[in-house]
Amino acid sequence: MVNTISQQTTSEIAETKEIEEEGRYLDTIIELMSPSTANVDLGLKKQLYDRIFKTQDYFVYNPFDPNSLQRWHRNNDYQAIAADEQGWLWCESLGLWLGTWQGTIDRETLTWLRFYERSGALVLLPEEAAQQRAEAEKLRAERLAARLRELGEYPDSL
Repeated sequence: MVNTISQQTTSEIAETKEIEEEGRYLDTIIELMSPSTANVDLGLKKQLYDRIFKTQDYFVYNPFDPNSLQRWHRNNDYQAIAADEQGWLWCESLGLWLGTWQGTIDRETLTWLRFYERSGALVLLPEEAAQQRAEAEKLRAERLAARLRELGEYPDSL
């Protein structure tokens, strides 16, 4: 276990050096953790992102525990931020809420971690947005066809 942590830390510090040389830091990190990585994610990585990356917002979430979403925001050091009444956490740098959502993606019905607009509207995945546009276009075409029939034109014969 110690070797794994050391190798991981060395790799992350090397990546940090690259980022620092490019003159930028990550504003937000969202870590998907599991029971086997929780100690590192909540300990060593959190310290690394706070002290070296100086990442403004650090989120952790265990997909096997829908109530596990946590956030820390950096002022001078990380401060834990409480979720709202829905269990969502605001991310200022992204201008979005981060929270869980029950639904089906790729035929998998689970609790997913999703983004929400400031208004609370779900940020759609590209496939969801395309489906929504297709449904809206179909409704528009049906309304237009109905209007044409009212005017004595039959769109199916055109």
